[in-house]
Amino acid sequence: MSLARVVTFTGVSSDRIEELKREMDEGEQPEGLNPSEMFVLHDPDSSEAVAILFFDSDEDYQRGHEVLDAMPAPETPGQRTAVKRYDVAIRRSR
Repeated sequence: MSLARVVTFTGVSSDRIEELKREMDEGEQPEGLNPSEMFVLHDPDSSEAVAILFFDSDEDYQRGHEVLDAMPAPETPGQRTAVKRYDVAIRRSR
C-alpha cells in the first residue's frame, strides 16, 4: 500500500516556489528521501502551499519523514502548519 505525507505551509511566495523549482532541477534530493512521486500545490493569493509526497512502503515513508522533519526551516517552502500521514486509498492517472 502506498502512503502519502501531506504538509501544509504558510508564507510561501511565488518567488520561493520558483527558487524551489530551480533547486530541484539542479540538485539532488536529500539522502534517505525516496518518494515515488511529489506534488507541490501553491495558492499565490494566500501564500499557502501543500506538499504531497508519495511513498511505496512504510519503511520509505518513515525514512523520508525523518529526513524532512529534520530539514532546517530555511530549506522548506515556508512555515509548516501541519504534517499528516495518509494511506493512498485510490490512485489514478490518465
